[in-house]
Amino acid sequence: MDWKDNLIESPAQIRQLIMNIHRIAVLGIKTEAQAGQPSVYVPQYLLRAGFEIIPVPVYYPEVTEILGATVYRRLVDVPGEIDLVDVFRRPQDIDGHIDDILSKKPKAVWFQSGIRHERAAETLARAGIQVVQDRCLMVEHRSIAAS
Repeated sequence: MDWKDNLIESPAQIRQLIMNIHRIAVLGIKTEAQAGQPSVYVPQYLLRAGFEIIPVPVYYPEVTEILGATVYRRLVDVPGEIDLVDVFRRPQDIDGHIDDILSKKPKAVWFQSGIRHERAAETLARAGIQVVQDRCLMVEHRSIAAS
């Protein structure tokens, strides 16, 4: 299999990915105090839609729980498998998370709307991890749920 096959772009591929995930680690999630931020309301939506949300904030060292779930500081510390890592980090900050993502080896990584990082996407894809870039998981899930 060519590594480029792990770069998920078509609506059919996105639908297939979303239909086969349950456990989502949200890298860069913020706290409920920032409820107007996409890094809070997207995970809230996904939680209501029936997904398990694992908060992995970058800031807020004092916070131990977000959206009723235990906070983890690194993906590799999350017990069990992760289906998808939903990334809310600026492109220039992604490099600092690549080793952690590779160590955990989730099935897929999703860079939210406005986030593209070609080198990181290639690195993850070559490691057998599916990658979606510059799309909102909430929007994509809603379009599937509506169809």
